[in-house]
Amino acid sequence: MTGRLVVVSNRIPTEAAPSGGLVVALHECLSEQGGLWVGSAPDTVEVPSQALKELEEGGAGSYRRMTFDVTEAEREGYYLGYANGVLWPLFHRRTDLIDVEDAHAVAYLEVNARVARLLSAELRPDDVVWIHDYHFLPLACELRGLGVRNRIGFFLHTPFPQAADLPALPQREAFHDWVASHDLIGLQTERDVAALLEVFRSDPETEVLLNGRMRRRGATFSVGSFPIGIDAGEFETLARENAIADDDLALGRGQKLVLGVDRLDYSKGLVNRFEAFGAYLDMREADGERATFIQIAPPSRSALFAYQEIREELETMSGHVNGTHAELDWTPIRYICRPVPRPRVAGLMRRADVCLVTPLADGMNLVAKEYVAAQEPDDPGVLILSHFAGAAEQMRAALRVNPYDIGEMARAIRDAVSMPPDERRARHAELLDGVRRQGISWWTGNFLDRLQSVPRREHWGECAERMG
Repeated sequence: MTGRLVVVSNRIPTEAAPSGGLVVALHECLSEQGGLWVGSAPDTVEVPSQALKELEEGGAGSYRRMTFDVTEAEREGYYLGYANGVLWPLFHRRTDLIDVEDAHAVAYLEVNARVARLLSAELRPDDVVWIHDYHFLPLACELRGLGVRNRIGFFLHTPFPQAADLPALPQREAFHDWVASHDLIGLQTERDVAALLEVFRSDPETEVLLNGRMRRRGATFSVGSFPIGIDAGEFETLARENAIADDDLALGRGQKLVLGVDRLDYSKGLVNRFEAFGAYLDMREADGERATFIQIAPPSRSALFAYQEIREELETMSGHVNGTHAELDWTPIRYICRPVPRPRVAGLMRRADVCLVTPLADGMNLVAKEYVAAQEPDDPGVLILSHFAGAAEQMRAALRVNPYDIGEMARAIRDAVSMPPDERRARHAELLDGVRRQGISWWTGNFLDRLQSVPRREHWGECAERMG
């Protein structure tokens, strides 16, 4: 790459060892090759948005970090209101939860327009721009309107919305412009690529070409599947160095540990997961082997009603299951609704006999890959994986389940805790091989090599003018 890599995302690491799938992945990418990372400042400001005219230096390291400010009102509109109140449910097939307010859309577009102005002042002619996630769908559109000709890639970490759901988006006409302003759109799965192609086949202004290429209003853009990976070696070391003894977890000798690690979100299938574990306990013999289920689910976007509701459901269900099955020396479900440090989570993964990754809709879900990397190869645990996790396309040796089928999940838990060692080792060896081969460097290299091969566009459409 001749120019710098310039990454844009909503979150940016402010500490030496960041946590969270997207942030960890991009931190490792930029640490290897350097560049510039632009993201929102961690705290909101009180000054009017028109006064926020410069990017601020956001920390030192092997790459440069710069932040833009948002006001509290903009955070309510741009982040909570539109990005997470409209786009997140749309992309996760929950159009019933979309909260439409014109002011939220205005804030979303205004923040993207301001970031485009700030970013364009920093860009050099040979820089390659890599925009991440639904918070910045219109950003490339705004950059093109400012005359930016740099190669611009976009990676969506969530599922791509279904064509049948798109009419629920008030800005559905602009949505095509937002996407088509990029040179390359990266998605997690082939299923997502098919969803995008279906959306654009129904657009009269788009011509679908071969090999994932499309032409819209004179500009050509491409789409491809680039499943994100992890640094398997780094996570295996982290898990080994933070191994947790049974005594530290108050587990009885030989007791099975089932683990779930997710943000508190309706897309993660947590209510169904708790119900399935309860159903597994129902089918367990009275004197059968005990299993303890630890679910870590730190809250996110807790100001939104849908998240308050799911938290109450989980608290009620865990209380019901424990009230039905607990013994004086055994609590079947331990529900932790707060963040747990990443090293501690890695150690828990290494100890866990079973990991439940059962989302109703998910872009990739790196927990599945981290769990595989954390395991002891001679005595590995078992991954139970939803068909609707993006990881299911790659991780075929997992026990794959339908997260809407409580009985099937319960039986999968039963099979996992009693699986013979030879089968566990065979499944894990296949999964670990894939996680190691298709890691973070593989993901980064595939996407950036493809983006670098895209010809510099001479025409970029009319979207910026149409957005006003």
